[in-house]
Amino acid sequence: MNPEHQATQCEPRSTERKSVVIIGLDPWLIDFSSPDFAAFPGLTAEQVLVDITSAQEGLKALGYDVQHCLIDFGQTAEAVVTAELQRQKFDCVLIGAGVRAVPGNFILFEKLVNVVHEHAPNSKICFNTNPSDTLDALQRWI
Repeated sequence: MNPEHQATQCEPRSTERKSVVIIGLDPWLIDFSSPDFAAFPGLTAEQVLVDITSAQEGLKALGYDVQHCLIDFGQTAEAVVTAELQRQKFDCVLIGAGVRAVPGNFILFEKLVNVVHEHAPNSKICFNTNPSDTLDALQRWI
């Protein structure tokens, strides 16, 4: 058998689209002037939405199915994420930096990691450092 042909036969042939959910704070609920968000200078709700749209378009162009799950600061966040994870299976779950990197959101972050662990135990989990590197964060794992 031709070795080149054999190598081609061993390559994965999956045409299944990878599904991702991006969990992040609803940017319209964030006070970007607060000390908690000082690590994100110049960021606005409008810019976050532009970056979300850009990441979504980039991922879709690469063949990913993308869902966004915008949450509040904890009043309904666990229930909203639980419902999203029960709605469909995701290959990867990204929890955004607004949840993860802001010290005041530590308990929320911890709760969401446990919700993901419980309701999407086979999903990869990743994190971005800001809205514009979402694509890089997801591509590290899927």
